[in-house]
Amino acid sequence: MYKFLQKLGKSLMLPVAALPICGILMGLGYALAPGAMGVPGAPTEGAAYIVGFLLIKAGGALIDNMAWLFVIGVAVGMADDKDGTSALAGLVSFLMMKSLLAPAVVTTIMPSIADDRVKLLAFEKFENVFPAILAGLIGATCYNKFKNTQLPNWLAFFSGKRCVAIVTGVVSIGASVILLFVWPVIFGALYAVGEAILGLDIVGVGIYTFLNRLLIPTGLHHALNNVFWFDTVGIGDLQHFWAGDVMGQNGVTWSVGMYMAGFFPCMMFGIAGAAVAMVRAAKNKKVAIGIVTSAAICAFICGVTEPFEFSFMFLAFPLYVVYALLYAIFAMITVALGFRAGFCFSAGATDLIFSASLPAAANTWVILPMGIAAFVVFYLVFYFAIKKWDLKTPGNEDEDAEAEEAKIVLSNNDFTAIASGVLKAIGGKENVSNVDYCTTRLRFEIKDYTAVNEKGIKAAGAAGVIRPSKTACQVIIGPKVQFVYDELKKML
Repeated sequence: MYKFLQKLGKSLMLPVAALPICGILMGLGYALAPGAMGVPGAPTEGAAYIVGFLLIKAGGALIDNMAWLFVIGVAVGMADDKDGTSALAGLVSFLMMKSLLAPAVVTTIMPSIADDRVKLLAFEKFENVFPAILAGLIGATCYNKFKNTQLPNWLAFFSGKRCVAIVTGVVSIGASVILLFVWPVIFGALYAVGEAILGLDIVGVGIYTFLNRLLIPTGLHHALNNVFWFDTVGIGDLQHFWAGDVMGQNGVTWSVGMYMAGFFPCMMFGIAGAAVAMVRAAKNKKVAIGIVTSAAICAFICGVTEPFEFSFMFLAFPLYVVYALLYAIFAMITVALGFRAGFCFSAGATDLIFSASLPAAANTWVILPMGIAAFVVFYLVFYFAIKKWDLKTPGNEDEDAEAEEAKIVLSNNDFTAIASGVLKAIGGKENVSNVDYCTTRLRFEIKDYTAVNEKGIKAAGAAGVIRPSKTACQVIIGPKVQFVYDELKKML
């Protein structure tokens, strides 16, 4: 499971890399055109508004369609040989599930869903990262299993990779049927949890904030958000905040803004502290700086946190749980101190500035001491955890330790001979479950670890051998590893 999550995490890095610039564009856009996010009294015309509006739309082009990016990233990254056919298969799966589980379709199949607001809401919120990752995995799995399928002569045109999309479509229909029953149950359960913690005041804020972050990878945080932020059960913290209501007005029985305020110190400053920790702890600081710096800026300006969160949530999930817990702690403290702020988009500096003038806003100066505290605590916790347990955060992955291996020079350029020698020493093709490669290494999944001859591998021309487990063996080749891998695949 850990290896699977590691591979999945690496697959997500490609789509994640496209998100920071979108978040920054949206942050600048909202700064120029606050009227676009419904700020009372803000202008909705003029040159600044038009420029800001265009920047918002440009950034939203990917942020609003993030699921599509994740489908392709996961499908390609999880495929054995990173072939584009897997991306097509993943997209086929996503489009099919998205269509079959659209509210208009599910209410036609099961009319009773239209009368159940929670179930209907579940399918309205279906198009998110979770089904995208699921579709990507379906597409990659179908590609890996059926890419070499041989069909009878009369169907020969659909043999091999051409049959992958067909099989994927059939599998996706089955997955949609399962999700038709499973998705609303899970969504409804979390919705019920949200309703149950409404009366817990500050403790409820902590529980909600923890679950909000923890459920980001699945998209099920929408179930909780609709309980607290919108008027689906009579709360609507976000709606009442921007309508200018305070406690005692229009049915408000809670301190308006309390279910949003706690996110600000974490998103604006906590993520920045965690990003600095990742850079300091990284083996390859250039990689870490490139990924987390832009993500931290993105989170500070407009509260878009996905570029940061998806960069490590699958590679180091225990750290992600700690990250969610830190959010909960700071949310409770922030609310207890009387800080109140709200957002239309997310808890970044842009929303904080424009929400500070509304009636429910209070003690906004608290963001400074709480922000400093969040920066320090996030930094210390992340740095300690990464160094103590060698967690695979950006710049600290196995491939980053291979920087020196990139300088390796093979004893000869007879890649066929090297591949043949390595395969023989690894125990022959009958001992190989799977093989892949990264920057400098061949990565074998093996059946019998006792069959591996390390001296034989080195004699074949490899620079070294790493054996992380009884079912894995990594052969250090150097920067020309792809050519050895190509020959090896032919032999397998």
